[in-house]
Amino acid sequence: MQKNNSKEVKIESFSSKMLSGLGRITDDQVAETLKESNQTVSAAESLTGGLVCERLTNIAGSSVYFMGGIVSYHNRIKVTELQIPGSVIAKHGAVSIEVAKAMAEGIRKRFKTDIGLSSTGCAGPDPQPPAPVGLAYVSVASIKGTEFRELHLQGTRQEIREKAAQAAIGLLWEHLEVEK
Repeated sequence: MQKNNSKEVKIESFSSKMLSGLGRITDDQVAETLKESNQTVSAAESLTGGLVCERLTNIAGSSVYFMGGIVSYHNRIKVTELQIPGSVIAKHGAVSIEVAKAMAEGIRKRFKTDIGLSSTGCAGPDPQPPAPVGLAYVSVASIKGTEFRELHLQGTRQEIREKAAQAAIGLLWEHLEVEK
């Protein structure tokens, strides 16, 4: 059963939602929770081009929980390295729920981690028909299943990429918090 967790992310609520009441950033909370739960994570990135991996490895001791990642910017890499059927990309497009979920599941399987995280989307400046600029998907896969978020982001190319990376980390954090 597909869980539809589609939501528009607004700039005003974006930053505040990803900060805890204590003011500690989500990255620290994710690192702490992954360490405490002895879980491992890997990431497959397209739109964010390594920003998610950078954030996951920016914490000292991250090698305990972060196993690695793949920047699968080109569709050929999605097919060869993440084992996403070319027919899925052809049918739904690289910027789609189906591809985001397949990327998270593929990286989890390839790196044999507890959790797989992914991002795909269109940062612009030109649209990637049928995907408009700012459309992005982030996904997390674990033994409990696969979740995703549909994002409609605004800003410059770099801002869209950074917001998508933040959303991926935020989705991972939400996934970990539900498990507690």
